[in-house]
Amino acid sequence: MVGIYDCFGYGPGYDVSFEERYRLIKSAGFDCTMLWWSDKFGRGVGYQKSVRLARNAGLLIENIHAPVHEQNFLSLDNLDGESVLRNYLQCVNDCSAFDIPTMVIHLPDDAYPINHLGLERLDMMIENAEKYDIQIAFENLSNIQNLHLVLDSFPAKNVGYCYDSCHHINYAPKDDLLGLYGNRLMALHLHDNNGKHNQHQLPFDGDIDWPAVMGKISLTGYKGASTLEPMNWDYDKLSMQQFLELAYQRARAIDDMRISCNMF
Repeated sequence: MVGIYDCFGYGPGYDVSFEERYRLIKSAGFDCTMLWWSDKFGRGVGYQKSVRLARNAGLLIENIHAPVHEQNFLSLDNLDGESVLRNYLQCVNDCSAFDIPTMVIHLPDDAYPINHLGLERLDMMIENAEKYDIQIAFENLSNIQNLHLVLDSFPAKNVGYCYDSCHHINYAPKDDLLGLYGNRLMALHLHDNNGKHNQHQLPFDGDIDWPAVMGKISLTGYKGASTLEPMNWDYDKLSMQQFLELAYQRARAIDDMRISCNMF
């Protein structure tokens, strides 16, 4: 099964409707999608209707991505810190209401160490998610120390890891993140590095060793989709349909690597 993030570029205000986006994602061959879950990045109000639109197009919804604009405030003893907790609790409630199994979260950058208050807030969110059988997948970015702290502090079965291939290479290339937390893998963000923004390229257009990455993923026992998180920044000469068709070919290629590794 292969999937793609639903906000992959083509206009800061999403000039092509999400109803059409989901139709094109499905027609390109993808099985599932991940949803950006806030009104930021030009998404605007009413983003919750994407659940219905994606499912009407025949797509499974693998997870939602929690808001990221306040992530570094998690440990602050003020209204900003309380706002982070409220947003995460709302995401949990939305996952339950819309029957979405997993939410992905960015922990604060390591320049903002998580303190006792931050851990208490995460504990409250995790306990609430456990009641609704919602998985919380923490993603690697420039937050490796905070990621280690949280995953080591919360061994609950609904707490796990979202592996981001490009962020791994850019921020922690010497850390064997899949070796450490692969048994808790709950989501994938697969994209290549270099290009205009040094990230979010399609597989095989950057420097990532895809056979090695997919081989490691196959060893984890992960059963979810091989899901891309690209942007069209380096593909502006392609139409949206052409971009999605190329993305699907690349997704199938790396998923086939994962499947072939499982055969041995």
